[in-house]
Amino acid sequence: MTLDDLVLTPRGVRFAGRLFPCSIGKGGLTKDKREGDGATPIGVHRIVGMLFRPDRLAPPATWATPIGPQDLWSDDSADSEYNQMVSAPYGYSHEKLRRADPLYDLVLITDWNWPNAVPGRGSAIFLHQWRRPGYPTEGCIAFRRDHLHWIAGRLVPGTRLIIPQA
Repeated sequence: MTLDDLVLTPRGVRFAGRLFPCSIGKGGLTKDKREGDGATPIGVHRIVGMLFRPDRLAPPATWATPIGPQDLWSDDSADSEYNQMVSAPYGYSHEKLRRADPLYDLVLITDWNWPNAVPGRGSAIFLHQWRRPGYPTEGCIAFRRDHLHWIAGRLVPGTRLIIPQA
């Protein structure tokens, strides 16, 4: 582990010499991630993308991709595009990336079950803004808005996210 890694600890995520409070999945941590279990997958993952709402904020990094009104994320195990960004209209189950609330104004995409997804092993494991301190996610890691922006401005594609077994 290095200062360049994002490391989940019992007190938050450690990155670049700082500790950031965070929320994890309502299902806790798991080695056996399944779609819909609400758990955050244990392991070493990489940050493979950054999405942002251009109508709400400036790009936090040069490699950030804007989220448009048609952008979705497939969470349907029966879909050949499972755990991929797709566009509306879309006939399979999916999450809207451009949400009314601010949770996905800035999204860091992990390589959990990506790019070659195994159906049912979980999708859309992101780092994003939390609803409020301590409020669990559906499996993602969530941060206070200003902390997420600070992190996003300093990491690079391929930064490791380390989620150790508790």
